[in-house]
Parts: sequence; C-alpha cells; structure tokens
Amino acid sequence: QVQLVESGGGLVQPGGSLRLSCAASGSIFRIYNMGWSRQAPGKERELVATITNGENTNYADSVKGRFIISRDNANNAVYLQMNSLKPEDTAVYYCNAVIRSRPASISTNTYRGQGTQVTVSA
Repeated sequence: QVQLVESGGGLVQPGGSLRLSCAASGSIFRIYNMGWSRQAPGKERELVATITNGENTNYADSVKGRFIISRDNANNAVYLQMNSLKPEDTAVYYCNAVIRSRPASISTNTYRGQGTQVTVSA
C-alpha cells in the first residue's frame, strides 16, 4: 500500500505565499513523476505542476512565474511553493505520484493524496 499525505494549506491574503508539502510512504521502490493538481468548487481538476525524477518541471500557464515545484527523493517528498497568490488560486490541492512498488515488476500506479484546502481571500 502507498499513501500520499499533503500538508501546508490554509488561508492567505492575496499576494501572500504558502508552501505545500506531500510525503509518500508505504510500498515504494521508485517514484517517477510527481505533481500537484487542484480543483476549485464547480470546476474540473487542473494539473498545476509536475516534476520528473530527473527534476524536469512543467507548469500550467496560470501559475508560471509564481509557483515552484521541487522534490526530495531521499524522503519521497514533493513541495509546491506558491507565491503572489490570487483569489482564483483557491482550491483543494492534491499531490500525485507515479510509483513502482516492487523491483520484480516494472508496473507502476498513480496515487493521489486526500487534498489540502488553499483559500486566498482578504
């Protein structure tokens, strides 16, 4: 079994910053792509940022220049530094990871955490 647990969400004023963290635990042999997605009320889930195990990054246009994704492979963790936050960034943020659980099998599964609420409001 694999678990992803996010933390760091909360209420912040427009223009402020937050740092989200996500730790993976359980049956993990190797973690490939990691990322963050978000879902606002009444909207579809949006992929916000991804990072490969070679640390290549990709961002949604809506967050480019404001958000930074990073990872700590030794601790099976991924982070999202969110700066210059806007009210439209309000959403539940989910951590995602593509994980290979066993060395004997090349198969992978995609896991998602339970989400953490980010609210940007004055």
